[in-house]
Amino acid sequence: MSKRDYYEVLGVQKGASGDEIKKAYRKLAIKYHPDKNPDDKQAEASFKEATEAYEVLSNPQKRQTYDQFGFAGVDGMNGGAHDYSSVYRDFSDIFGDFGGIFDSFFGGGGGSRGQSGYGGGAPHGSNLRYNLDIDFKDAVFGTKVEISYTRSVACSSCGGTGGTGKKVCPSCGGTGQVRRNSGFFSIASTCPTCNGEGFVIDNPCTHCRGTGLTKKQQKIKVTIPPGIDSGKRINIPGQGDAGPNGGPAGDLYVYVTVRPHKYFERDGNDLYCVIPISLTQAALGAEIEVNTIDDTRVKIKIPSGVQNGKILRLKNRGVPFLHSTEKRGDMYIKLHIQIPKRVPSKAKALLRELADVIGEDVRPDPVPLSEL
Repeated sequence: MSKRDYYEVLGVQKGASGDEIKKAYRKLAIKYHPDKNPDDKQAEASFKEATEAYEVLSNPQKRQTYDQFGFAGVDGMNGGAHDYSSVYRDFSDIFGDFGGIFDSFFGGGGGSRGQSGYGGGAPHGSNLRYNLDIDFKDAVFGTKVEISYTRSVACSSCGGTGGTGKKVCPSCGGTGQVRRNSGFFSIASTCPTCNGEGFVIDNPCTHCRGTGLTKKQQKIKVTIPPGIDSGKRINIPGQGDAGPNGGPAGDLYVYVTVRPHKYFERDGNDLYCVIPISLTQAALGAEIEVNTIDDTRVKIKIPSGVQNGKILRLKNRGVPFLHSTEKRGDMYIKLHIQIPKRVPSKAKALLRELADVIGEDVRPDPVPLSEL
C-alpha cells in the first residue's frame, strides 16, 4: 500500500510551524497510542504512521529534503530506517513531554481563530500534480526538462482582490463561521453568506467573477536528480495554484515514470544486461569488451569452461544513489552462449573430434534443479 503524504497524515498545511506539527502529532499520539488501544492493530498502524511523519517533519533538514523530493529524499536517511527514539513509550509520556494538554483540549486558554483557518490569513492554494515520462538514461544521470502546465494565478484585472467594495461579512463578523447553541454545546459551521471567506464583495470583478484568480499556461524547467526511479516525486514549492485572497501558492508535484531501456534493466541501483558469447569463447575463455550505461567500453574476462547463464559483476557501473555524487550500484552481466545455427562441414568435423576427445556422455543423468 502506498504511503500517504506526511502533511496529510498529521493534518497540517505545508507551511505549518514546528509547534503546529508538534501539536498535531500530540493529538494523534493520544488518540492512537497502544496504551490506550491495546490489541488494536489499526490504531497501532496509525500511531506508527503519525510517528514516522512527525520524525521527518520535526527535523528541519529532513523536512526540507522531503519537501523537495518527497519519499525519495528521506527513504535513505538513517540507514534506510526511521529513528523512533522520540516515540512515546508510555501513554503518560505524552502528557509529560508536551504539558498543558488539558488546556488545549478542554478550553483552558483555547486557541485562536487563525489556527482553525479563519481570520488567520488567506488560505494556501491547491497543490498540483504533473506526470512526467523520462528516458532511462536521464533517470540514471539526471537532466533538466521543460514542462508546460496550467495553474491559477492572481487576476490581472483586479490584482487578485476579486473586485471592489470588499467588506466584512455582516453574518459572521469576519470569522467565516456562524455558531448556534445546542444544549450545553456551541456548534460552529461555515458561514453561508461568505462561504467561509469572512468578507463579501459588492462589485465582483467581471474578468474572474469575483474569485480573484484566473488560469495561466506556465512553462518551467524541472531538475531531475541522478538516480531517480519510477514512482518518485519531485516537489517544486510555490508553483501550484495561487491562494485565494492573496494567499500563498500551493506546490507542484512532479511524478516521474521512467521509460524502459532496450538492453538494460534496473533493480534498485543495480543494472542487468545479457551479453552473447560464442561456443568457443565459453569453452576456451576469452577477453571481450562490453558497453556500459555510460556509453564506455569495458574489458571483461570470460573464464574457460563458463556455463550458460553465468553472471559477472562490474563494480560501481550501475545507477548513482540519489543525493550522492560518488556512490553507484553495480552492473551485472548474464552470459548467453550462442549455438551457431549453421555449421560448416570443416567445423562439424572438428566438433566431432572434440566430442571424441572429451568423451561426451550420450546417456547423461538428470541434473538437480538446485544446480541450474
